[in-house]
Amino acid sequence: MTSKQRVSATLDHRQPDRVPVDFGSTFVSGVHVSCVAALRDYFGLEKKPVKAIDPGQMLGEIEEDLKAALGIDTQGIFRRNNRFGFPNEGWKPWRMYDGLEILVPGGFNITIDHNGDTLMHPLGDTSLPPSSRMPNGGYFFDPIMRQGPIDDDHLNPADNLEEYVLISDDELAYLERAARRAAGAGRAVVASFGGTSFGDIAHVPGVGLRNPKGIRDITEWYISTRARRDYVNAVFAGQTEIALANLARIAPRLAEMVDMVNICGTDFGTQKSSFCSVATFRELWMPYYRRVNDWIHKNTRWRTFKHSCGAVEKFIPSFIESGFDVLNPVQCSAAGMAPEVLKQKYGPDLVFWGGGVDTQQVLPFGTPQQVREQVLSRCQVFSQNGGYVFNTVHNIQAQTPVENIVAMVEAVREFNGK
Repeated sequence: MTSKQRVSATLDHRQPDRVPVDFGSTFVSGVHVSCVAALRDYFGLEKKPVKAIDPGQMLGEIEEDLKAALGIDTQGIFRRNNRFGFPNEGWKPWRMYDGLEILVPGGFNITIDHNGDTLMHPLGDTSLPPSSRMPNGGYFFDPIMRQGPIDDDHLNPADNLEEYVLISDDELAYLERAARRAAGAGRAVVASFGGTSFGDIAHVPGVGLRNPKGIRDITEWYISTRARRDYVNAVFAGQTEIALANLARIAPRLAEMVDMVNICGTDFGTQKSSFCSVATFRELWMPYYRRVNDWIHKNTRWRTFKHSCGAVEKFIPSFIESGFDVLNPVQCSAAGMAPEVLKQKYGPDLVFWGGGVDTQQVLPFGTPQQVREQVLSRCQVFSQNGGYVFNTVHNIQAQTPVENIVAMVEAVREFNGK
């Protein structure tokens, strides 16, 4: 099978010739720039700085030579502008705290505070107050809360919709070009069009906005899902209308080139519990997810991808009913997320994308042999009857030993009989 055929069979719940592999097709299945650089060195590839294609999480671009070395079957396409509001273009060198030189977009303009922390500013405009911080010695940015005073009598849902706009002709043409390049590589194409991740706390703070208004503090947002539910519903409803209008423009241009769409990264689980009840999910989120998924399934052949960390087993029936085809990252270490149970109960209806090795303990702190054993075990469970794409449990983080990453890759090859 080709990579595209392999992933297509998997999404159809048919047994492929081998377990397909994804690294880097989304910003929740990626690899930190430092690890991409280490892998390039390990495989003896051309020495050059790695591009930070998600400068918030500092995820690195996996170029064609490394994709081949890792056996990757997927290709991602993303919007032109990153989370900070400037385009991923005009690359320039920048040195991280550990001395690694990488490439960052031209709009990546930072300041350093009195603690030595690196501050990022919306739109790359250093005259604006900073919106994100990389702590001194750190490896990625955290949002800075810029919540103004809240007047409950005058809250306007439009304030929380400022970043959601109708796609421009130029952006549409950009996505079409990106999709053509991705499809030409012969891999399955995973698109992140944006605008459908309802209440994702990675986006709520508005790190790319000059002066975010509305409910922008993460804690206040969670409170609002209970105390200001009418407001949150209005935000989600407005976001849905914009998203559907954008999909109606995107689909005719990209329909045959895209295989799957990353809908959302909103987390509903913690390590042991959840951020809300199933009833709240079904009342507040599910109607909007269903509208988006139903539109996609009615008008395209695309499959839809749901990311949620944590203990989400109790939500999975509702995820399926919401129309999602794929669940990521499959955090098997969380409560109630045993691989055998998940595959048995939900395998016929849901593709599992991830879960191949734990990124909190085993991959960063275990031995290569421990990594190998967990990868082989997870592949054995999840790959039965198809419906499984190998990826880690969320992104591979900085300082993960390259020997362990290679042990993971070799274990997948071993399982696949390569």
